[in-house]
Amino acid sequence: MYSRLLAGDASWNGRFFTGVLTTGIYCLPSCKARKPKSENVRFFPTCEAARESGLRACKKCHPDDYARGADPVLETIEQVVAEIRQRPEGFPDGRAVVERSGFGNTRAFELFRQHYHRTPADLLLRARLQVAKEKLLTSKAKVATIAFAVGFESLSGFHDNFHRITGLTPTAFRKLSSSQSFTITLPDEFELAYLRRALSRDTYSLTERLTGNTYETAVRIEGKAEMISLQLASDKIKASTTSSDSIAAHQVVAGLLGLDQDCPAFCRLVTKLGLKRLIADRPGLRVSQTHSIYEGLLWSIIGQQINFAFACSLKRRLVELASESMGNGLYAPPLPEQVAALKPADLIALQFSRQKAAYVIDTSRLIASGDLNLESLFTASATRAERTLMAVRGLGPWSVNYLMMRSLGFADCVPYGDTGVTSGLQSLLSLETRPDVDATRRLMATFAPYRSLATSHLWQLNQPQPS
Repeated sequence: MYSRLLAGDASWNGRFFTGVLTTGIYCLPSCKARKPKSENVRFFPTCEAARESGLRACKKCHPDDYARGADPVLETIEQVVAEIRQRPEGFPDGRAVVERSGFGNTRAFELFRQHYHRTPADLLLRARLQVAKEKLLTSKAKVATIAFAVGFESLSGFHDNFHRITGLTPTAFRKLSSSQSFTITLPDEFELAYLRRALSRDTYSLTERLTGNTYETAVRIEGKAEMISLQLASDKIKASTTSSDSIAAHQVVAGLLGLDQDCPAFCRLVTKLGLKRLIADRPGLRVSQTHSIYEGLLWSIIGQQINFAFACSLKRRLVELASESMGNGLYAPPLPEQVAALKPADLIALQFSRQKAAYVIDTSRLIASGDLNLESLFTASATRAERTLMAVRGLGPWSVNYLMMRSLGFADCVPYGDTGVTSGLQSLLSLETRPDVDATRRLMATFAPYRSLATSHLWQLNQPQPS
């Protein structure tokens, strides 16, 4: 228990409570307060037991609230974010967001980064851009009118940020509602070779293929099987889709490209740490997002504790069994309802382990029945998303962090226990042995709040450069 306390391991919250005799306070194992000496610590099974020993609850981690299922600090931050998203024009800057939270500046930044993986100003910027996108599609107002209405002080600032996050100008984004094609301009530092590697990880994939500079993938848009085709170039991506919903298609493509990631800020952090070797020759590397949360969830279960090639084989067998052909050599990604209709024996016959088959089918049934709403996780806090996913049988810390990073786009995740991460850390830091989970947690804390990008770079560190 003391080792879990030192590690700040949130997975042990509620399993025991830590009492510190010198301060008279009891806490959760994950409390961010300074770690006490072992001789001053006592452990308790419940908050009541700690109080009976004369201790009082910590005001930083609120163990009593956690024990009864409440989290007023998280709820306060979520309420502030909901207000920002509803009326971003009501907050002139990040300072106003901090003031509305009711916390001091340092504590507020810590909480927003912990629960949303973003600073207050960054959350406000994205809220403004989201409302602007909605207004561009639903009104005929001028671009300048919309920019100022959502809180931007200059038209150039609006254009620059809109283009950086979407790859489109506001005018081009508005045209998505009447076109089935669009062209995304890539950032100057974009790593096209690494994108090509990410898009062709499974050479024999049944749902996507890369041929020369043409990438084709089958996706689900509003449950319907559609095709998206990309023409890859060093400065731009030309996209076309069979779907009439080009807005959803653009969202898929922007995710594949990882446009909504602050690579320059991460590179500045790594340089400051003296670890430039981590980003050498690939400063613009991004985390390519999966086409859907469900696709990421399937992969996070299938890929557990087996090698990559075998995981790809299992995924292909599941797709071929559960989904339908698109008629062009590719298959549509399976729907939760299609997988939910299978029996464990169907997957065991395909070499799924009994446990893996049960996890895939049971989780799909949760989604199909509506008991697990994956789409709601897009707007949820990272903390809420993590707790929701951790409650699903078959999903552990590796699976949940992988899913949050690759499918939900959270910026500060680490799939703990991942061999690519630990091997990368060993090489980067010249360690004698690969770090265990606790050591990984400590070492990766250095890269906060960009641990997702750090993970992506560690995965590539010992790989040959793509041609």
